[in-house]
Amino acid sequence: MTNPFSLQGHRALVTGANAGLGQAIAVGLAAAGAEVTCAARRAPEETLAMIARAGGTAAPLALDFTDPMAARDVFAGKGYDILVNNAGIIRRADAVEFSEADWDDVMDVNLKALFFTCQAFAKELLAKGRPGKIVNIASLLSFQGGIRVPSYTASKHGVSGLTKLLANEWASNGINVNAIAPGYIETNNTEALRDDPDRNRAILARIPANRWGRPEDIAGAAVFLSSTAADYVHGAILNVDGGWLAR
Repeated sequence: MTNPFSLQGHRALVTGANAGLGQAIAVGLAAAGAEVTCAARRAPEETLAMIARAGGTAAPLALDFTDPMAARDVFAGKGYDILVNNAGIIRRADAVEFSEADWDDVMDVNLKALFFTCQAFAKELLAKGRPGKIVNIASLLSFQGGIRVPSYTASKHGVSGLTKLLANEWASNGINVNAIAPGYIETNNTEALRDDPDRNRAILARIPANRWGRPEDIAGAAVFLSSTAADYVHGAILNVDGGWLAR
């Protein structure tokens, strides 16, 4: 029986693959057999080394999503059939003090760039009549409001909505569009929360699994949504949160 979770023969692009969730996802896809392009602003040398040590295949690609159209010419003729939109940034300030620059910077990277990267990827698949998988990285703040992160919350609500809209438009063409909503994961984006004793204690008290997530906890979900095992999954937002939303 063919392994429905195997990604042998597939080519994936993972954005923000130099660290954190993107690094873990890139390593996970490579371990499942995919040829992975690790896209990031900074050279993803550590990610490439991890994949090489595991016997996988990967290559770097410089992409800076402060230009939301950075990926417009990436996919043509390259054979990609998996896209993971992980690149994202966060800015923290009270809503009454939040700046226009911090609003625009986050929305450009987290939402505008994600949409136009999906568009460029799907145009190539549709032109070739090929199926493919898109996995967007949403957030618990696709469902909740959060505190002191207005543009991040707005962008992640937008990721959830775009995931569903694109699934509606492209499902009949064999393009699956889904998202993962990570819980509280040990990454650079959550360092400020973990360094605040009161916030850290309150967060842990709400998580039934009684721990912060690790980037590797997201990799398996990304492999699943990228595989033939998820062929009938369209427009789903998969929570990987230690039970946070069930509480």
